[in-house]
Amino acid sequence: MMRTSHFRALLAGAALATLASPAFALDGADLLAKLNATYATSGVSISSSNVTADGSTVTLEGAELKATGNETPIKLGTVTMDGVEEDGDGGYKIETVSFEDVNVTEDGTIVTAKDIALSGVSVPGKVVPGTLESLLMYESATAGPVSVTAKGKEVFSMSGMEANITRMDDDAGLEFDATMSDLKADLTGVEDAKTKDALDKLGIHSLDGKVSMSGSWELASGKLAVDEYAFDFKDVGRLNITLAFSGYTLDFLKNMQEALKTAESNPNKDEANAAMGMAMMGLVQQLTFNSASISFDDASITKKLLDYAGSEQGVTGDQMAQSLKGLVPIMIAQLNMPDLQNQISAAVNTYLDDPKSLKISAEPKEPVPFPMIMGAAMGAPQTIPQVLGVTVTANE
Repeated sequence: MMRTSHFRALLAGAALATLASPAFALDGADLLAKLNATYATSGVSISSSNVTADGSTVTLEGAELKATGNETPIKLGTVTMDGVEEDGDGGYKIETVSFEDVNVTEDGTIVTAKDIALSGVSVPGKVVPGTLESLLMYESATAGPVSVTAKGKEVFSMSGMEANITRMDDDAGLEFDATMSDLKADLTGVEDAKTKDALDKLGIHSLDGKVSMSGSWELASGKLAVDEYAFDFKDVGRLNITLAFSGYTLDFLKNMQEALKTAESNPNKDEANAAMGMAMMGLVQQLTFNSASISFDDASITKKLLDYAGSEQGVTGDQMAQSLKGLVPIMIAQLNMPDLQNQISAAVNTYLDDPKSLKISAEPKEPVPFPMIMGAAMGAPQTIPQVLGVTVTANE
């Protein structure tokens, strides 16, 4: 019986010794090195004064993040990575990356942010150019309450932010979405007398709303589509922007980062800026325009603006609307775009009679290379609406 007991104790001790041995310990320095190898694709590097590993937790102390083109690094403080494990291909999976809460005071303004974290992080063991294995991937990013206080009064707050990224089938690209919730801004502290008077007459003393975004990115074509980028505020309205263009490939990103590095390394800033401008001009010519739109859904702000503008001119809001109906065609006629002029005039008249929604869209029949757009803008600007397929509508 004693021998059996001793044998079991010996096995337990051996098991504990094996699990605690350096051969099975996480290599924090290797994780940081592979983080930087992946970050290099986006022109970012991260440094740490000390890296420690304890079980499945890796901690970066005194961490700083630096982006190409920005000489001043961002101080991250202590970054804690929990649930870290090797994926079998030399890479790492990280359940959660947590950042220190932000509490910064400058010129009497205090900015705080809590519960900042990434989850479902994947760090590739080897960067494979042209694939998602060249990017640092995460499933979601979150931040808790954010607050800005000035002169002892909270002037801005946000209950939270969440962003999600999903891989497409066969790693063909990414789908993403993000939301900033319960945005609140106190406008009672505005000091400019004219602006304060305008806000008082409009009855706007605060803003309350949210910002949301969603879209996708196809790896092969480099098509970046922002399907929604909306600013929605109570008693104001919802402004939404969409945009889609192709050619935004990983090679494009790499060339852009190289141009930024070249400019950053040039001590002659004038030469660096000129060279950067030329490089960006060349890169832009690799892009192709697919579509774009900007729309506004009114939530009572239009009538308030008409009433306010009318009061400044000594007329009613309805009279101001009628005046705008006559003024808009005259202003647009200078552009020498008859078709667009008629569309804008009709849309403005419809909207001012009953403010509901207004939308400007650009949807060409076929994608248009950026060099063609630039050529039209310089040689025949009046053809831009036809080239881009511009339409203006109201209340649809």
